[in-house]
Amino acid sequence: MQLSLLTVLTLAIAANAHGTPKAPSTAQITHKAALSSRCASHVAHNNQKRWKRSFSPSLSNTSVPIRTQGPHYSTLQNETCVLSPEITAGPYYWPHSQTLRQDMTENQVGVPLWLDIGVIDMATCQPLEGVMVDLWHCNATGSYSSFSALSPNTPFPELLAEQGKNISDFVVGETDLHTDAETWLRGMWPTNEEGMMQMKTIFPGFYVERAIHIHVQVHTDWIVRENGTLMFENTASTGQLYFDEELEAKIMALQPYASHVEIKRTTNAEDMEFSKGMTNGYNPVVSVVQVDDNDLSKGLVGYITIGVDSSAIRDKHWSAA
Repeated sequence: MQLSLLTVLTLAIAANAHGTPKAPSTAQITHKAALSSRCASHVAHNNQKRWKRSFSPSLSNTSVPIRTQGPHYSTLQNETCVLSPEITAGPYYWPHSQTLRQDMTENQVGVPLWLDIGVIDMATCQPLEGVMVDLWHCNATGSYSSFSALSPNTPFPELLAEQGKNISDFVVGETDLHTDAETWLRGMWPTNEEGMMQMKTIFPGFYVERAIHIHVQVHTDWIVRENGTLMFENTASTGQLYFDEELEAKIMALQPYASHVEIKRTTNAEDMEFSKGMTNGYNPVVSVVQVDDNDLSKGLVGYITIGVDSSAIRDKHWSAA
């Protein structure tokens, strides 16, 4: 089956602890490609299945009441699902700020973005119900919540050096660099019985040396605290989502994105991580449609299918309070 540039995506098994991920071996890439090929027809079949627009996920492992709305799309949209190489969670991952909710916009201004995400188990080729899809990204001018005092225009190694730290000692999610308790543009939500979930956010901006992207993790066997943060989970997949360059150029011409003029935007072709997501035919680019064909500022719906290899789940742990 032909891989469509705008409709094919999945994410990697979790990256290693430091900011630079370990490259997958040839055997791993071959294994992932084989899983993808085997599941392609199953994903296509899901396009023909409709699912209920109101639902209540069966999640007995949490005491937090869950009320949810149906995603915009009624089927898994991808015709083919492939696995990407291992991708880093990045230096601005801060699990204590990831919150259970379906709208993570808070007070941030930008082009509205509704992400419809489907998750399938590459071991069984079936939709995964009740897995937590965890998302975070920068705002329209490049800053991350929980790290908003750190300049989006300064390379991360320099930011560390300013604080007397070395990049080789940095551990994602453990090295404490957070500057505030803000939680905007961070959120997570479980999939329904058809393996679907939706998150409302804004289209991301950019920061130094990185293309526009959204971070994603998928967690299984999760438990959340009363405040909506994860207490226990298995990280099944970590990855980054990207967008088409032509679309990005149009959005970056709008305010408040256009006000970020201190640095030049890094394109997908220039990005140090994007090429890893494109290895061996993998494609991490989100497919989007405009809410209003005549007005881009009214928002976008992006759809994606994430393939998770449940046989290779790692990083099982209890999170710190």
